[in-house]
Amino acid sequence: MIKEAIVCVDDEAAILMTLKMELMQHFKERFEYGIALNAIDAEILIDELSTDGIKVILIISDWLMPGVKGDEFIKKMYIKYPSIKCILLTGQANKEVIEQVKKEANLIDCFYKPWDKQQLFKCIESAVPA
Repeated sequence: MIKEAIVCVDDEAAILMTLKMELMQHFKERFEYGIALNAIDAEILIDELSTDGIKVILIISDWLMPGVKGDEFIKKMYIKYPSIKCILLTGQANKEVIEQVKKEANLIDCFYKPWDKQQLFKCIESAVPA
């Protein structure tokens, strides 16, 4: 059986750790969990997981990060890995950006910080059914 992974990307370490902990408590060992502090590290991580035979099925990315913003990162990952679904987690993305990423990549939803973890879990469960 191919192991599946969720990769979380945010430039704030505390948010990353909270998100990873919430996902692990809810989904247990159903997934591998990867974290990265920026889009460049996230791309390297996704490439490494893929090389190791672990299928990244979901990226949860912050929008406003230094360097590459979340929408640009998601579009790039969609070109490279079109089957990966994505969720933006943000405090400040505008609706035009969100709609554009929904049209151009596999963005399934956008949650504003602080997110409602039950709504996030429900979104993930509908996007990546068991």
